[in-house]
Amino acid sequence: MGTWTERATLSGAWQHSVRRGPDSPFLVFERPDGAVHEWTYGAFDDVVARAAQFLRSHGVTEGTSVHLALTNSPSFVALWLAATGLRAWIVPSDPMGSAPELAGHIERTQPVIGFCSTARSAVYRNAIGQAGRSMHIIEIDEADCHLVSFGDRPVDGWPVAEPHDRAAVMFTSGTTGRPKGVEITQANYAFAGETMAAAAGLTPASRQLVVLPLFHANAQYYSFASAIWKAASVVLMHTFSASGFLTQAARHQATHASLFAAPIRMILSRGATPVPGVRLQHCWYAMNISDDQYETLADLLGCAPRQLYGMTETIPAVLTDGKDNPVPSSMGFTTKRCTVRVQRPDGSETDADEVGEIVVGGIPGITLFAGYLDDPATTAASYRDGWFLTGDRARRDTTGRFFFDGRRADVLKVAGENVSTVEVEQVLTAHPGVLEAAVIGMSDPIRDEVPVGFVVANDASNPPTIVALHEWCAERLTKSKRPRDITLVDELPRTSVGKIRKFLLKDRTAETAGGSAPETTPDTTREGVHS
Repeated sequence: MGTWTERATLSGAWQHSVRRGPDSPFLVFERPDGAVHEWTYGAFDDVVARAAQFLRSHGVTEGTSVHLALTNSPSFVALWLAATGLRAWIVPSDPMGSAPELAGHIERTQPVIGFCSTARSAVYRNAIGQAGRSMHIIEIDEADCHLVSFGDRPVDGWPVAEPHDRAAVMFTSGTTGRPKGVEITQANYAFAGETMAAAAGLTPASRQLVVLPLFHANAQYYSFASAIWKAASVVLMHTFSASGFLTQAARHQATHASLFAAPIRMILSRGATPVPGVRLQHCWYAMNISDDQYETLADLLGCAPRQLYGMTETIPAVLTDGKDNPVPSSMGFTTKRCTVRVQRPDGSETDADEVGEIVVGGIPGITLFAGYLDDPATTAASYRDGWFLTGDRARRDTTGRFFFDGRRADVLKVAGENVSTVEVEQVLTAHPGVLEAAVIGMSDPIRDEVPVGFVVANDASNPPTIVALHEWCAERLTKSKRPRDITLVDELPRTSVGKIRKFLLKDRTAETAGGSAPETTPDTTREGVHS
């Protein structure tokens, strides 16, 4: 599609790409059994038209919602494009979510129809019962590449989508509390597509490899929306496979990909070796990885991965590193067409290398999310003087490069000093025997609050000793930043998209504090107060 304007819509971008290249490849889907099915833009548009007629016949009209509890599948993509084409909106939920979680989403969005996998239908029906909702329930075989459920009749005409039409409500991951429903518009998807296509250097010949879950903003914004904007193609994996990722990239000749730190570490922990035929030109990643992990990953991918920063609310990644000399520890620079600042609590802008809060400027419903579902108070509180408050901390150097410093909640007050848990995590992760680490704050009778670390070993059969980890930290951190306790764990609790659920670590510590806590070696420097 051409240059983005505020009148652009997701539906308009899809229709433009179909007209531009109906015979151009759009979607390649690899089923769980390894079978592969492919569609051109024109062929998949036929599928979308059938899905739209199916939705319309089940009561979906302009302004109604469609609930999707589906894993990565052509059905998800077709229903997404069909619903938005009808000026309806989708509610994508984690298909592996619990019945109460799904019920909460359904109760708050009141869909007229819901789709689930056949294998999870019992949980889904239980969720609908808990929500007290009467609605159509459609069970989908997610491996079905013929999409017979939609019938063979295409929709007989499309309404004209408007930029401010609601296109989705995506619920935040809920790492700390009740999820918020983030309202996404047609214009939001278009803006994400154009912005991320430009940042990644997409062309119609590019091919995105999508292994992250489609119900999440990353896959929708950075991969699918950008591909649709440029009429590029997408190869969609049913699920992520750490051992199969490189082989899949080579087999499908992918040029672009996007990952989180968690799947990256899973790939590296499998002892991956280079695979012939990998031709990735670009790979986004979110959240810091160690320098050693970065170098190994770059060798495996054949390109220098580039870090980005964004939220469901910010729409595109508002910070992206450039293709020339990316810095592993940096989120990069302000993305073209985006506006980002680092501010103090009073709203003034920080000086170079001063830590403050990341704030994002833009137009709600166009370049920023439209608001939180049925929660104007929270929406208003998330802005200060027109700037969206991310809750994340960073510093910006004299060149304009951003460096992450954790969320507001990740800053501990240790005997009056600010301590970033992110910094402590980076030190722990840099240990050669550590795969990943999480640090939380725990109360302390002397220092008010102290860091406590949880560590996953690179080799579970030969983990580093707790004493060695404390010595490692003592050599690299001041006293206030050294973990009071360090615990070896098999894995860190995560959301389905890989974010660490730190509140579960805190609960675990609280539960075991009465005498059955896991073995740890206390920080030998904890006596006294560092001031």
